[in-house]
Amino acid sequence: MRLLVRERLFAVGDDYWIEDADGHKVLLVDGKAMRLRDTFELKDTDGRVLVEIRQKLISLHDTMVIERDGEELAKVKRKRLSLLRDHYRVTLVDGTELDVSGKILDREFAVDYDGELLAQVSRRWLTVRDTYGIDIVREDADVPLLVAVAVCVIVLADKEDGKD
Repeated sequence: MRLLVRERLFAVGDDYWIEDADGHKVLLVDGKAMRLRDTFELKDTDGRVLVEIRQKLISLHDTMVIERDGEELAKVKRKRLSLLRDHYRVTLVDGTELDVSGKILDREFAVDYDGELLAQVSRRWLTVRDTYGIDIVREDADVPLLVAVAVCVIVLADKEDGKD
């Protein structure tokens, strides 16, 4: 499954659609303005909230929390000891860890589990400036979770780079 995302998607307080490869709207990222922390809701086309994403207020390092139905699903934070590439760790509530690595600010990165590619984020497939794709590799993947992970790492990387 390939999804198309417009670069300005991650502006807090703005709502943006994520489209499939055929241009059909599939997910809405609903940015919540006027909050103390970055907050987003990922909704389906019927307006149902699939996951909520919010920045953790009190933490030693910037952390984003992904929740489903009011329950914590995952935490996303930067790995501190990565020299050559951006690395983020996603810790699911059951203890499973996903690794996100690549050039986050360039929107060229991968999400994998135990060496198996789950999703790839890239601008290489597209000719439209400020647009990139999220290619979900596994058919049984949790699409809202993987999109939420992409949102989290981009928000965290942009904050570190001073683009918030």
